[in-house]
Amino acid sequence: MSMARFSYTAKTQKGVTETGSLEAKDEKELAENLRQEGLLLISAKTEKQAVSRELPLLSALQGVGASDKLFFIRNLKVMTSAGISLPRAIASLAAQTENPKFKKALSGISEKVIRGQNLSDSLKDYPEVFPELFQNMVKVGEESGTLEEVLKNLSQQLEKEEGLKSKIKGALIYPAVVVSAMVGIGLLMLIVIVPQLAETFAELNLPLPLTTQVVVWLGTFLRERWYLLPFIVVALVLVVNRINRTKGGKKFFDRLFLRFPILSNLVRETNSAVFSRTLSSLISSGIPMVRALEIISGTMGNVYFKESLQDAAEKVGKGARLSEALKPYNRLYFPIVIQMIEVGEETGETTQILSQLADFLEEEVSNATQNLAAVIEPLLMLLVGAAVGFFAISMLQPMYTMLEGIK
Repeated sequence: MSMARFSYTAKTQKGVTETGSLEAKDEKELAENLRQEGLLLISAKTEKQAVSRELPLLSALQGVGASDKLFFIRNLKVMTSAGISLPRAIASLAAQTENPKFKKALSGISEKVIRGQNLSDSLKDYPEVFPELFQNMVKVGEESGTLEEVLKNLSQQLEKEEGLKSKIKGALIYPAVVVSAMVGIGLLMLIVIVPQLAETFAELNLPLPLTTQVVVWLGTFLRERWYLLPFIVVALVLVVNRINRTKGGKKFFDRLFLRFPILSNLVRETNSAVFSRTLSSLISSGIPMVRALEIISGTMGNVYFKESLQDAAEKVGKGARLSEALKPYNRLYFPIVIQMIEVGEETGETTQILSQLADFLEEEVSNATQNLAAVIEPLLMLLVGAAVGFFAISMLQPMYTMLEGIK
């Protein structure tokens, strides 16, 4: 028999009326599930799935952001510490969230927990929402009876990561605006001005240099085929994205960011901060070092940091210290990172040292992002000047040739 989703009204043992939604085969099963939660079913009706049918594409495209996860983790911690049962807390949070994808995931998790499944096992069915890091930390929290503390660590972890991303995105807004304006003005000149100059050159029967021919061809093409421009842009984005998804392409772009003078230190500091913060959270939650390194390697965005942690996990599993395992990767990790990990290993305070290291690196990233605009601005000016100079020379060179011919 297929499952149906019911909107229900129920009363607690104290007579408080509650409403919500839950999947069940029929009203009898719904009443039984609610009874297990200390609720008495008053009324129920089958929900209409009109919204999900009308907007399937929008629902599929909408992801689950860090703010949604933070809302869930913080409130789940508060509700469970207040004595509310786990299934009921998750169901309540599912009813409150406005993100359809997240709502569906939480409703499914609530139903699985009601049937007796562990929360960590329920999370595994939604890896696109709750990655392996979440699953393992929650599992340790359940096994050790410290779920509230684990949820607190997860909340802090997400807050720090989101703060780091926000600072980097904020620093890149100015360069993005300048480059966008430059591209827009360039396209406007190519579409409006260049074709007019091309007609003048054709009337005067002037020989055109190669650079001028390229600019004239591009301007004429854009003017006559302007409707193809969005498709060309989308195609370029898809091609770059496709290349970046390949192993070789991913390595190429990650190596480029690690070697680019302005971004190199920022990439190293950001990845080191994420590594330190996450490792501190995992170890404090009771996850063994080797397993923690394996989990973190799966969350790293840069393939070279990913490979370094996979190798470190293998070496630590054979008895080596983490500081020793990371020393061959001094091009990725700053000396202070390895030195502080070594101090933590010697003093037995690795968790605290890693947390302090993450704080330091995050502060360094914050300072670097504040100065990033000032560093990039001269380069942008040079880029704009080079583009304007190329355009001016390409358009004026035929005129100079004509004037020289008159002399």
